[in-house]
Amino acid sequence: VLTGAGVSAESGVPTFRDAQSGLWARFRPEDLATEAAFRAHPQRVWDWYAERREKLQRVQPNAGHVAVAEFQSRHPDRLTLITQNVDGLHQAAGSPGVLALHGNLYEDAWLDPCALARRPADACAVTLAQPGHPPSCAQCGNLLRPAVVWFGEDLPQPALAAAQAAAQGCQVMLVVGTSGEVWPAAGLAGLARRAGAKVVVLNPEATALDGEAHALLRGPSAQLLPRLLDF
Repeated sequence: VLTGAGVSAESGVPTFRDAQSGLWARFRPEDLATEAAFRAHPQRVWDWYAERREKLQRVQPNAGHVAVAEFQSRHPDRLTLITQNVDGLHQAAGSPGVLALHGNLYEDAWLDPCALARRPADACAVTLAQPGHPPSCAQCGNLLRPAVVWFGEDLPQPALAAAQAAAQGCQVMLVVGTSGEVWPAAGLAGLARRAGAKVVVLNPEATALDGEAHALLRGPSAQLLPRLLDF
């Protein structure tokens, strides 16, 4: 199962661009979701993500999230869940081993290798983080950043490799709530089809991946997934 923003939208999560409302409406995506933007205006970017985190704490998984998690509980090791969403709703619903291709909004990472470390690969210790907008390393000043994939960044290689392996090895791929326009995640459906899997696209609207599908199911995932996965 590959899920996108539409699944979370049914829980009331705004899409990335819809989240740019109120005080944030004057900013472009490049002003808020790139490494260059963070380095230029770290407090602005950090505060935008902090506001998103706060709002999402009030959002609950919907019936689609729950249906996937319950299927995984009934059939361990039979379903691999890949998501482009960073909101953690699949995890909150109880899905294990979620392959979060674009990271997790509630996790942080260090922006740079520690300036005081003996080896470049060493990172600052989390215990050294001091409060701020954003928090920073008390010793070298390194900044914490949201652990999400920004524009221009590569997907986390372990998650992408696992997703590609699952796509090549599955019998059926459900593509749910994604426009199919964000790569390389969008390439997983074609990868599965070329490997012999049946591809089913679930979406209320037409998507860029409809041409890869053996079947198209039009409707909200919160209604369709519980019916499809009830076995």
